[in-house]
Amino acid sequence: MNGFGGFLMRRTIGTLATLLAISVIVYVVFYVTPGNVAQITCGPRCSPEQVHQVAQQLHLDDPLYVRYWHFLQGLVAGQDYSTGTSVEHCSAPCLGLSYQTDQQVLSIILTRLPVSLSLVFGAMVLWLVLGVGTGVLSVWRRGRLTERVLTGLTLAGWATPVFVIGLVLMIVVCGELQLLPFPQYVKFTDDPEQWAWNLLLPWLSLALIESASFARMTRASMLETLAEDHIRTFRAYGVGERSIVGRHALRGALAPVIALNANNFGSAVGGAVLTETLFGLPGLGQELVHAVSVVDLPVVVGMVLVIGFFVVLANAVADVLYAVADRRVVLT
Repeated sequence: MNGFGGFLMRRTIGTLATLLAISVIVYVVFYVTPGNVAQITCGPRCSPEQVHQVAQQLHLDDPLYVRYWHFLQGLVAGQDYSTGTSVEHCSAPCLGLSYQTDQQVLSIILTRLPVSLSLVFGAMVLWLVLGVGTGVLSVWRRGRLTERVLTGLTLAGWATPVFVIGLVLMIVVCGELQLLPFPQYVKFTDDPEQWAWNLLLPWLSLALIESASFARMTRASMLETLAEDHIRTFRAYGVGERSIVGRHALRGALAPVIALNANNFGSAVGGAVLTETLFGLPGLGQELVHAVSVVDLPVVVGMVLVIGFFVVLANAVADVLYAVADRRVVLT
């Protein structure tokens, strides 16, 4: 137990260090390289005096390390912002105020986050079931027509853009067959049943794309495991092929599948822009595209930090799952 506790401590420290590094990189990229942040904030029609006033309000005349310290302090302890007539307190984790609406960035993200999480969690369940199941079946039926068909379908899913699959599903399921209404996001707290039905097509669209990579990964990892010496030993002792494929080979494929799922989940939280746009889902992806188009730097920075947080968190959880599945990881 002490070994596992030490493992968790090391992973926690590593996660915090990674998040700190991400915050430094994001701050430098967005607040140092763009050029005149005050001009961007104020707008193209501002006079030099107005630009200078904005620069003073944003403390842009301070040294870079001082500005980053205030940024980091806002994340940890909150920060006060002057709105011209009053002072507004932004509670930790404070990601700043939107240049366009003067609204706290965190509140904007929290409004959109449930939509993105609803999309990604549901799609994740489907892509794991479809992808791992297809990979296992492909290995089980290797050398036969079933494997060739599944391999072809996997390659087709890998190459097809998500908006093509989404459009086809809407045309066929909603238009021709009229099995479902055209998706319109409903909050889970308002109506759980309608929430699920309206997200079914977005889940399928995203899952069919992602499941292709899981099928390929599962198949390749299982075939590699089947070529190892201990599998030949199992066969020599008369262990059935179903047990070898379903237990031993699949267990060997779990580690890369867990790693791939961690990366895909974290990036999909804010990266499913096409899926959200196609089905009109007001998630993080749509908000990020809008913030980029109007050069709303605090919102862009906040979105990138949140997406980075989910990527790092998903990988930390994957590390813990490694340790649970294989205690040898604790010793490394």
